[in-house]
Amino acid sequence: MSFSLFERPLFQVGGHYVSFLGLIAFVGLFAAGLIISRMLQSRFVRRFFSRFKIDTNFLAIVTTILSVAAIVFFTVSAINAAGIPLLWNAPLPAVSLSLLQIFLLVALLVAVFWISSSTKRFLFNRFLVNSGLDRALQYAIAQIISNAVLVVGVLIVLENTGIHLGALAVFAGAVGVGVGFGLQNIASNFISGLVILAERPITIGDRVEVAGITGQVQQIRARSTVIRTNDNITMIVPNTKFIDSPVTNWTYGDPRVRFREALLAAGRENPNTLKDPAPSVFLKKFGDNSIDFELVVWSSEMSARPSRYRSDLNFAIEHKFREAGIELPFPQRDLHIRSGVLKVQSMELGTTKPPES
Repeated sequence: MSFSLFERPLFQVGGHYVSFLGLIAFVGLFAAGLIISRMLQSRFVRRFFSRFKIDTNFLAIVTTILSVAAIVFFTVSAINAAGIPLLWNAPLPAVSLSLLQIFLLVALLVAVFWISSSTKRFLFNRFLVNSGLDRALQYAIAQIISNAVLVVGVLIVLENTGIHLGALAVFAGAVGVGVGFGLQNIASNFISGLVILAERPITIGDRVEVAGITGQVQQIRARSTVIRTNDNITMIVPNTKFIDSPVTNWTYGDPRVRFREALLAAGRENPNTLKDPAPSVFLKKFGDNSIDFELVVWSSEMSARPSRYRSDLNFAIEHKFREAGIELPFPQRDLHIRSGVLKVQSMELGTTKPPES
């Protein structure tokens, strides 16, 4: 008697009756989906995936997609449990794809992004590292091949999941006028990124000044370039700025200008140097035979072993200068004789000249 009460219809949705028992099943499955979705974005799951040497940004994308997929899966299961049939292999309204095909499409796209990222990492860190090419050129080649793998992979996935490119072309032509202006900047930045990688006006590690931003180039991505300023602030600059704006590259073609970066590298690479505040370099004064710079670093070692820490930094600076081909100038002196006569005697090695009378 009581069990039939739970099965008694409470309300109707789309011609299907929902009972009290079905409503409980819906709430339970939907709550389970929310809990699992939250767990997939926890630190434990991120640490687990990080063991596979997955890029941090890609890892965030994967965990987010898995979280959304968990919510969708349990929501659809909850709707079915409530008594409203929603088939996994049935095409959705106004869409020729079923839920199963959409899940497959998302999974394949994630795999394509992972293959593209892994290809870039493999080429840059292993395959091209002993090729003898310039390191910046190795990065450019790896980035271009990675982008090609991504584009080809996406096209193959779309074709094999039932989304025909011909239909997409018709759709793009229909809505291209509306969204063309919105996508124009993205396409322009992408093409500019390819031009930067091909012509290499800037490379990773260069110190540049563009659009009022001065700093060191950290990454050259498909749409933007990452620059770290002197204040250790990361700036994202669209790639078009390096094509249509004046760019000052302080390290382009002249390794002597790397002295500032050599000082910063010597400070950063010391294990006893604090990351925050970051090391910095100041121009102190113009000397008689030099331009005096000062390397400023923060470390707890100065209170315990200041002499050792300062000595290690000096050794590191000298090593960095030698690597960059920077020579330390010696002072020169000019001698002016106001009056009188100065006798100069020439001495040759291996011979002795008697003094003049």
